[in-house]
Amino acid sequence: MTQVPPQAAHQALSPPPSQAPARDWLALSREVLDVEIAGLVAVRDDLGRGFLDALETLAECSGRVVVIGLGKSGLVGRKIAATLSSTGTPAFFLHPVEGAHGDLGMIRPEDVALAISNSGETDELNAILPTLRSLGVRVVALTRNEHSSLAGLSDIVIKVAVPKEACPLGLAPTASTTAALAVGDALAVCLIHWKRFDACAFRRCHPGGTLGQRLRLLIQDVMHRKNLPVVRSGVALAQTLTALNSGGLGTVAVVDDQGRLTGILTDGDVRRLVCQERLDPAIAVDAVMTKSPRSVSPDQTAALALDVMESAAITVLPVVDAAGRLQGMVHLHDLLGKGGVKFAG
Repeated sequence: MTQVPPQAAHQALSPPPSQAPARDWLALSREVLDVEIAGLVAVRDDLGRGFLDALETLAECSGRVVVIGLGKSGLVGRKIAATLSSTGTPAFFLHPVEGAHGDLGMIRPEDVALAISNSGETDELNAILPTLRSLGVRVVALTRNEHSSLAGLSDIVIKVAVPKEACPLGLAPTASTTAALAVGDALAVCLIHWKRFDACAFRRCHPGGTLGQRLRLLIQDVMHRKNLPVVRSGVALAQTLTALNSGGLGTVAVVDDQGRLTGILTDGDVRRLVCQERLDPAIAVDAVMTKSPRSVSPDQTAALALDVMESAAITVLPVVDAAGRLQGMVHLHDLLGKGGVKFAG
């Protein structure tokens, strides 16, 4: 019998690009995204008691979150575990087959299992759950089927059900995996707020990452020094607005004759003056500026500046020396890598 070379067989199954069916590929891609968006909306609207119970369980976990899944759900689980670990909730991924062959020895009673299965009928996953529960581990399920075997073996169920998959065959997990991933992100973000996980803690978890490197820098390494938007105390508001408009930072600093910071005026301050019908270009800036504004010193860390900005909901900080003299300004974008400070990938 004549054997067909593998390459020839592949070519026989795959028509050359010139024979691809005529389709509006952009329209089709948008249809796919519409299906995925509809799935996220459905899952969002379904969130309820199960999500809240799961969130509380994960927040109070004194051990680690053990994320378990197989196939595409396993790939989603690996990402969820990585996100949790990097944002203050210790987690790791466990392959259910490896778990059945010895890796359950890593589990401790204080851990919590997060089991992912769209159908809830993944045999390899469900097979290890009774053992986990016998160890005292609580099980949280992410599944579309609240009446599945997985749901019955779990303490808490988060329903993650999409109206349909984007796959035209209805077979390849598409919208369902997107939704499971998004619910994992929702849990992680809620836990960030619950645990008050801040930028400094993030830096400790990412010592080699770009943001970690950036936040270890001193403010003097990231601040703006040249062509700062600065006016002297007592100048008219009109002159201050010109400096604000040309400065490009959304803030203008007001200093005294010795260069000491006395106040700032921001874009937001100007908008409020306009809304209150108090914008008088002839008045002195001192009458409308924010006096004694928050500031940082050049020898403090970028992480500290980020903490101050987050707590005060501001985007620009003046940088002053020990005598209060203006040395520069630091913008939030410079701390997050979106400004002039660049790092190697």
